[in-house]
Amino acid sequence: MTGVPASAAGGPSAAKGGPAAGVPGAASGAAPSVPSDVVSGTAAVVPGVGVVAGAASEADADSGAKHARAKIAAAAVDQASVWNIANLLTMLRLVLVPGFVALMLADGGHDPAWRSFAWAAFSIAMITDLFDGHLARTYNLVTDFGKIADPIADKAIMGAALICLSGLGDLPWWVTIVILGRELGITLLRFLVIRYGVIPASRGGKLKTLSQGIAVGMYILALTGWLATARFWVMAVAVVLTVATGLDYVRQAIVLRRQGIAERKAALEETEA
Repeated sequence: MTGVPASAAGGPSAAKGGPAAGVPGAASGAAPSVPSDVVSGTAAVVPGVGVVAGAASEADADSGAKHARAKIAAAAVDQASVWNIANLLTMLRLVLVPGFVALMLADGGHDPAWRSFAWAAFSIAMITDLFDGHLARTYNLVTDFGKIADPIADKAIMGAALICLSGLGDLPWWVTIVILGRELGITLLRFLVIRYGVIPASRGGKLKTLSQGIAVGMYILALTGWLATARFWVMAVAVVLTVATGLDYVRQAIVLRRQGIAERKAALEETEA
C-alpha cells in the first residue's frame, strides 16, 4: 500500500514540528518584523496587531481644534448676552437721566405740566430698577456690564433728581448731601471689602430705596396742601433709613474684614505647619 506523500501531511517540516510555511523568522522563534513606516509614526497596519500607530496624534489635533472652536463659541455667547432684557432696561434708565433733567428744568423748573412729565420719566426709571435685577437673577442674565452699569444708573437718576430739587429750592441741600454721601460712601466701602466677601442687600436697604423713591417722586410733583406736608414726613423717614442702613453697612463691613483677616491668618499658619 502506497504511503501518503509528506507534502500532503504538511511537508517534511510540519512532520517534524518545524516552522510553518510562509512565515519568515518562525524558524528561530522571533516575532514578525515590523515595517519601517510604523516606526516612523506613519499610519500602517501591523499584521496580527491591526492598530494604526499615527492615529493618536491625529486625535490630539482634532481635540485641540474642537476645544478652540468651543472657546470661540462661548465668547460669542457671552458677547451676545450683553444685549439681554435686563441690560436693556438698565440702558433705558441711563438714557432717561438727561431727559429727566431737561424736563425738570424746563420753563424755569416750576411749571406743573413739565414737572409731571419729569415725574413720569423718574417713575419709569425707578420701575425699571425693580425689574432689571430680578430678571437678571431669575433667568441667569447676570453680566459684567450689568454689575457695573446697574448701580451707576441707580445713583445717576436719584442724584440728578436730588440735585435738581435742591437747585430749584424745593429740597434742603443737607438732605441731598446726606443721601448722596451715604450712597457713594457705601459703594466705595463695598469695593474696599470685596476681597473679603460681599455685603448682601438687607431688607432695610430695600425699604430705604423704596422710601427715597416715593419721597423724591412726591417732591418732583407740584403738590400743595396736605400732600405737600405729607411728602416732608416721607422724606424724613427716607433720611432716617438712609443713615441707619448706612451705619449697618459699615458694621457689616468691619465684621467681614475681621473675619477675612482671621481666615487668612489661620490658613497661613496651617500652611507653615
